[in-house]
Amino acid sequence: MCASVMARSEVVDTSRIAAVPALADLPASELDELASAMNEVEVEAGAKIITVDDYGTAVYFVEQGSADVLNEYGKTTEALGPGDAFGEIGLLLTGERTATVVARTSMRLLSLSGQQFDRIRSGLPEAERSLRRLGLERARR
Repeated sequence: MCASVMARSEVVDTSRIAAVPALADLPASELDELASAMNEVEVEAGAKIITVDDYGTAVYFVEQGSADVLNEYGKTTEALGPGDAFGEIGLLLTGERTATVVARTSMRLLSLSGQQFDRIRSGLPEAERSLRRLGLERARR
């Protein structure tokens, strides 16, 4: 059986975005803009959410569940859980994924696609700054 990742186009409430530490201090206008562009994603345990060297097409925010971050050799380098984000390096900095992320448990994520981010980017200066900072910190590890 193959584990799956399934996106749902449910309306995302701003309180869910404000619960993410990297986004918690954003102005209300940016939280509203993000809420209009995000999707909820359900992930089964064992599913590969992103794969190293793939093109970075989205950033993800963990609401429920846990995942492992694997380097190019398949070694776990970090554990992710509620409040964590991933995918920002590929989306905003390099264009390519720098790690593989595999769901350890079933998960609920919030997803912001690169296409949606580009559409609303001009109205999100603080969000872009926060995500870039997160990506730069993670890239230095």
